[in-house]
Amino acid sequence: MMDHFRPEDNESSDKAYHKGIRKRAKEPLNTIDDDEFTKQEMLTLLEKFDTSKAPGEDGLNSGILIQNFKCFPNLFTPVYNACLRWGYFPVQWKSSVILPVVKLGKEGNTESTKYRPISLLNVFGKVLKKLLIDRINHHIYSHRILNGNQYGFLPQKSTVDAAMAVKRICEGKFTKKELRNHD
Repeated sequence: MMDHFRPEDNESSDKAYHKGIRKRAKEPLNTIDDDEFTKQEMLTLLEKFDTSKAPGEDGLNSGILIQNFKCFPNLFTPVYNACLRWGYFPVQWKSSVILPVVKLGKEGNTESTKYRPISLLNVFGKVLKKLLIDRINHHIYSHRILNGNQYGFLPQKSTVDAAMAVKRICEGKFTKKELRNHD
């Protein structure tokens, strides 16, 4: 089951593309223009977390972290800023507890594919990940980097939006063709 959930990461089987990614990931970062995370930014993010979610390997949930952050904001903020400054994501924050959950309709199946893995991540890692994602999204949206026709993997956009865009294009083409046929 673990072989199915966690594929092997073998550098010797990397293609040139993946070798390039590994090489770039090891290069030092030059991000001197990154603004440090603020206490308010961290508190706002922490308050969005669902405190009822199961804890990861560290046994801490977001409610515990929020309470501690409110008491000791000067302890947590510098740790996350050091991660940002050094381009470092602590290995301990990447580990997770993997729970297999049976997929609907696959209950009688004996294959490992009947399970869907759920990873319970450490809360400190969840916070750093979300802080970084928010910064990346802010940069992408404020600099209008994404194509307006990008629908997948974006907040407030879905396949329904993509289908409606196709419908509008088709309706426009149909109307123009109809008008030409009447001339």
